[in-house]
Amino acid sequence: MGTTATFTIGELARRTGLPVKTIRFYSDEGLLPPTERTDAGYRLYDAAAMARLELVRTLRELGLGLADVSAALTQSATVGELATRHVEALDEQIRRLRLRRAVLRAVAKRDSELEEVKLMNRLASMSDEERKRLVDEFWDEMVEGLEIDPQFYERMRAGKPELPDDPSPEQLEAWIEFAELVQDPDFRALIRGMSETQAAQLKAGDFHPPAEAWQQNWPSWVARAEAALEVGDSPTSEAGQALAAEVAAATARPDQDPSSAEFRTEMADRFATSGDPRAERYWQLLAIINGWPPVPTAQPAVRFMIEALRG
Repeated sequence: MGTTATFTIGELARRTGLPVKTIRFYSDEGLLPPTERTDAGYRLYDAAAMARLELVRTLRELGLGLADVSAALTQSATVGELATRHVEALDEQIRRLRLRRAVLRAVAKRDSELEEVKLMNRLASMSDEERKRLVDEFWDEMVEGLEIDPQFYERMRAGKPELPDDPSPEQLEAWIEFAELVQDPDFRALIRGMSETQAAQLKAGDFHPPAEAWQQNWPSWVARAEAALEVGDSPTSEAGQALAAEVAAATARPDQDPSSAEFRTEMADRFATSGDPRAERYWQLLAIINGWPPVPTAQPAVRFMIEALRG
């Protein structure tokens, strides 16, 4: 039966890349007890001690103090058990590094100031529950005190940001942008204004088009506007004006004239508000965060329909 391989502090230093002084310090502190000593009193370490040393290094790099590292190592463990603990510590380190990278990428893109960097770092470190609560609080404020279409707003608030356990840099960056968006005063004012408009229309019996009709028509309107743009038709072309007439007819009440310039201008203004690119960006970011299919932009189509209505 062969003897177990042992290493001096110098050999451990060469194999791990840690300075001899650091290894000796860990040993003196009781974090790395020697496996045995030579007759001359030199400390020797086996493979389990080397695995323990690698774990100590990772825990220290994660920011743990000596007392916490010691507590994590109190139970005796085999090389395999130490390796398992090391993998868990490395996973946590990788997660933190990814968060840090996402924040630094966002900082580099925006040339952020110190306070914004702190905010982004806090946002990146939020838990799933904190993320969902942020969205709930946003929609609570958007409808507070208003009589609105409850089904419509339930759909709006049903989408919650849920980062996977191992998010990509793009997902982390999308979350930071999303969190900043729902806290942005201008965006909140935009959505609150849309909610107030809907509430006023409902109260006056003037909510048009109904949510169901809008949902049914919107995809075909966008597709027709995109098709017109594809072939080079202008908003004032025959195709553009036919689309404007259809939109006006679908959104007019019986007492309104869908062909009047006044009504079409009013609808164009509503399209400009409801089709605001920030509202679209909200759903695009949610799709990235949650791994949903991408949400293509409808902005060119929205602009086409606005100009056709004004045409």
